[in-house]
Amino acid sequence: MQPKITANARCVDGEVGSIAKIIVDPLSHEISHVVIRERGGQGVERQVPIDQIQAVPNEEEVLLQGSTDTFRQWPVLNRGDYVTIHEVEIAHLEDHLHVAPGEILVPYPRLEQAVPRRSFFANMTHAIGALIALPLVFPVLKYLMQPMYRPFDNTWFPVGNVRKVKKENIGYQFKYTRGFKEAFMPEQHIEKNIWVVKATPAVQQAIYGGKDRKFYDDKGNVVWVNKANATHIGFSGKCPHLGCGYKWRRTKNYPDGVFLCPCHLSIYDEAGKVLDGPAPRPLDVLPLQVNAVGDMKIIDVEYKAGVKNQIRLL
Repeated sequence: MQPKITANARCVDGEVGSIAKIIVDPLSHEISHVVIRERGGQGVERQVPIDQIQAVPNEEEVLLQGSTDTFRQWPVLNRGDYVTIHEVEIAHLEDHLHVAPGEILVPYPRLEQAVPRRSFFANMTHAIGALIALPLVFPVLKYLMQPMYRPFDNTWFPVGNVRKVKKENIGYQFKYTRGFKEAFMPEQHIEKNIWVVKATPAVQQAIYGGKDRKFYDDKGNVVWVNKANATHIGFSGKCPHLGCGYKWRRTKNYPDGVFLCPCHLSIYDEAGKVLDGPAPRPLDVLPLQVNAVGDMKIIDVEYKAGVKNQIRLL
């Protein structure tokens, strides 16, 4: 039986407070701690290991091991070390937990904790990635094999106007729709997105290193060149780790914002450089052209996810 949030917590010698939140191990999806707000303690919240719960008589009450003095030896919750699953998306994490997403805490990305690097999220990434990949084996194989039979699509797609990008070094999302046609199937339309950054010279240098970037077709011919001094940079909307959609988020260490992949907690700066997480390479830059009135077009280039080098698939 799972206790409710707000269930009373009692030690052998008296009541100590009520459950305020739970902490979940994102690898096993199991509860690792309960967060108990002390009664009459001015809102002090202590994190108690789940193995210290002796019994759950009903949904409204939990019995803890030890005395009230033992309870007060447990550490006070440092809320800055955790995020809720409103902020990071871990598939099916809340399915078997009878609580709202805002009441579930998972450890914050390592970079934001300012602690030494560990293998925890790497292990989590591999495990969750494997689970996610299982039902996708067939479409993924089909997708990866597609370049063997079809030339790259170098069609230009309109995505919006640069007037929306008002501040430098901030990520702005643009959505667009493209069609796919299989042999005997009707054409399908898929909504995709890119992120555009109005780049300062420092960001241009970080991305291009002072050199124009060329994009090639399947025969090795140049189809477009992004100039090294171009003021706007377009990044593919897919994280290079496993292809998830990422977001622009402000954090406590980066108040202006960074790109954060909510699936596996990879973090990138405004130049697409990997700051933390399992991503094997920076964000993928797309061919981008801007006309005299600011209208943008991109070639919907896609690269293989999960590898260090860029391997074009589409």
